[in-house]
Amino acid sequence: ELLGMLDKMQEFSLKVEPKNHGTIIDMCGTGGDKLQTFNVSTTASFVVAAAGGIVAKHGNRSSSGISGSADIFEYFGYDLNQEPTQIANILEKHNICFMFAQKFHPAMRHISTARKQIGKRTAFNLLGPLSNPAGVKNQLIGVFSTEYLDRLPLILKRKGAQNIMTVRSDDGMDEFSTSATNRVCILKNDKVLMNAINPEVVGLHKSKLKDIQIQTKKDAIKSFVGVLNNTANQAMIETTALNAAGGLIVSNISKNFEEGVELALNTIKEGKAFNLLEKFIAHTGDISKLKELANG
Repeated sequence: ELLGMLDKMQEFSLKVEPKNHGTIIDMCGTGGDKLQTFNVSTTASFVVAAAGGIVAKHGNRSSSGISGSADIFEYFGYDLNQEPTQIANILEKHNICFMFAQKFHPAMRHISTARKQIGKRTAFNLLGPLSNPAGVKNQLIGVFSTEYLDRLPLILKRKGAQNIMTVRSDDGMDEFSTSATNRVCILKNDKVLMNAINPEVVGLHKSKLKDIQIQTKKDAIKSFVGVLNNTANQAMIETTALNAAGGLIVSNISKNFEEGVELALNTIKEGKAFNLLEKFIAHTGDISKLKELANG
């Protein structure tokens, strides 16, 4: 059923065709975990891009949480309704871009209000991560239920995917968490393998979920900037690094989580992630918004 819905959705979608050399990935969660955490995958995407990856981020406004990826980009003046050629140009220039689901999948506009009213997970939580307009073959996808850990890679395999990693944390997050063990499924070389990743085993500290939770959209923006300029709390920075490590693995940059975590943490500490954010916003949005937050 999902495959049929996906085929129909892609039939009517707009396409982005960048000329980047290298592996283009996407990193996102299905959403719907209702844990009100900061925007982990959006933050981790900038770390991956700053560490040498290429991230064609596809996302939406939040359907059940406080802030979705679109809300973050929009805050900094990024035009969510840019045309595919403009988006491709941004990706070629910065190795990261954002594609707003409602722009690239026009049919989605008609269901966004209904999704908010329902306030529960629907098939569209799953379809979003499966329908990247840049046609990426490598992805990190967080899922809201372990039953989809191996199902999504198998669906994407039928669509020509090469390197897919799905994750769900034991604390309920649809992303890698540093407060619990993470259940992982990896599709690579046509093989599907299950694994468990413990944050302490890969060199990180065990945290509490409350350390990465937010209450307002302003908190979401502050956390996003705080991680990238290395001023956020340890739990937020390390949660981002763990998710970035997953992205670096599916980008074929890091061989394992230990290596990926080290690269991600260094990318943040050395200022590379924030430097990329500055250049990205200067080109695509309102740099005064960032300066105001970074100096505040």
